[in-house]
Amino acid sequence: MRVSLPFLPTLLCCSAASLLLLLRWRRRKGLWRKVKEARQRHDRGLAQMEKAALGFRKQHPSVDTVSILSLPLPELSRKLRDGSLPPEQVFYAYVGKALQVTRETNCITDYLQESETQLQQAARPRQLGLLYGVPISIKDSINCQGYDSTIGFVSNINNPAAEDSVLVQVLKRQGAVPFVKTNVPQSLVSYDCENLIFGQTFNPLLYTRTPGGSSGGEGALIAAGGSILGFGTDLGGSLRLPAAFCGICALKPTGNRLSKKGVISGILGQKSVVAAVGPMAKDVESLALSMRALLCEDMFSLDSTVPPLPFKEEVYSSTQPLRIGYYETDFFTMPSPAMRRAVRETKQLLEDAGHTLVPFKLDNINYFIFNLCVRGLFADGGTSFFRKFEGELDKSSAGLLLRLSKIPDWLKTLLSWITKPFMPRLSSVVRSMRANTVEDLWSLHYEIEESCHKFIAQWKKLNLDVMLCPMLGPALPVGYPGKLSVAVSYTILYNCLDFPAGVVPVTTVTTKDEEELKGYKGHFQDWWDRILAKGFRGSVGLPVAVQCVALPWQEELCLRLMREVEKLTREKNRLL
Repeated sequence: MRVSLPFLPTLLCCSAASLLLLLRWRRRKGLWRKVKEARQRHDRGLAQMEKAALGFRKQHPSVDTVSILSLPLPELSRKLRDGSLPPEQVFYAYVGKALQVTRETNCITDYLQESETQLQQAARPRQLGLLYGVPISIKDSINCQGYDSTIGFVSNINNPAAEDSVLVQVLKRQGAVPFVKTNVPQSLVSYDCENLIFGQTFNPLLYTRTPGGSSGGEGALIAAGGSILGFGTDLGGSLRLPAAFCGICALKPTGNRLSKKGVISGILGQKSVVAAVGPMAKDVESLALSMRALLCEDMFSLDSTVPPLPFKEEVYSSTQPLRIGYYETDFFTMPSPAMRRAVRETKQLLEDAGHTLVPFKLDNINYFIFNLCVRGLFADGGTSFFRKFEGELDKSSAGLLLRLSKIPDWLKTLLSWITKPFMPRLSSVVRSMRANTVEDLWSLHYEIEESCHKFIAQWKKLNLDVMLCPMLGPALPVGYPGKLSVAVSYTILYNCLDFPAGVVPVTTVTTKDEEELKGYKGHFQDWWDRILAKGFRGSVGLPVAVQCVALPWQEELCLRLMREVEKLTREKNRLL
């Protein structure tokens, strides 16, 4: 067949287009094959967990797993260290419970089968670590040798970590036994917990609700009793939000108090808003025990960028009255009635216990959120964030932030101008996501430093030890966090300032809270406020937490306030 010359370019274009479509189809087919392999590997891991738990139960039918699972971490640790409780019994009790929990909530991504070998090799060493024999869970984004840290991206499947993160190395040297990795949202830049590879994780307290994120798998597993101690990361509330939503405790330390070497970030190289690694558990004393174990010579020698500051026991254990600042709202995200009540009731408990409570007024939170946090996270216009999603099969979890990252700066400027009269917060988000020059970025870093100094000056003028403030809650329905990225204002502030912050559950939503919610309007009365009000509805019985904050490097003081809040809350509940 002969082709006339005029039709040749058309034929070549059609052939090139067909070839491109074929290559895209083949690539997508290859990606789906990777997803299938990852899911099969996940299923094999769960089958191995079941086999291990059933095998141990058959060989040791008299072991009381219920009593083991009911032990708080400090008591469990003591029994393991003094030899009154064999590590094998504890390990397989938690393997069986974790399997049950993940079948209900879909929170586990990997079973670390080497943990069984580690358990056998750890038979009563001469020097017992503080976490000897304790099974622990690890967030997907924290490297464990031989396992993927996907952060929900298909492109990261079949890319196992060459070595353990420093955090995991230190935990193992302290005798802990990492046994599972847990689910996260795609990219980590979300406080829901869903990705294409492993699916949606559900809140164990109410399956229609999200467990929070990005450490959502950890929150669900610990809250339901499948893990006694877990570790996650926090860039804008990713430890504190799942802890609050699931009714457990968490501590976000100062950014560099614990090593982040071997921890995968959602936005590589971003340093304006400071991420941190921290523990999650059902009670404050468990968090303190984990910090005692981690702040050791191994941590300081394996990562020389971590300041050699051991745990200050005298600060944590002090009983001296505290001078505590507090606020009920940040004037950006209006607290739900239950949130406001949680702060007021906790304030009263602390005052009745002899502490001094001092009102603290947040100045210009809009400036912090838009000019520092959003602008800092997306200082390159969102280019790095957007590139993470190139070639991915699913990009839905990042929502508005990803869509804004795609568009050019001139269009962001136009959109910001158009939306300013009727959606001022959206206008500010769009404006803040424009690309910065190097000079702009340096100026931003200076602004962050100056804002931090001003905040500390206000803190010291009031002679405060610590701060009590609201924590977003109750848990929102699945899918809502993607529509409500602005609602993290209570948590991301302390990533921007790089202050240690922790959460403690103090109450649950009541029918009276639900009734008062009918009058919820929000500070801006925009579509974000309306969606948030809808998300809060139908939450009677769900937990609500408060947030405790200290100045940089004062994790022990933060934990001290958390312990006091927890103690007073438990005493009040016993009297009811």
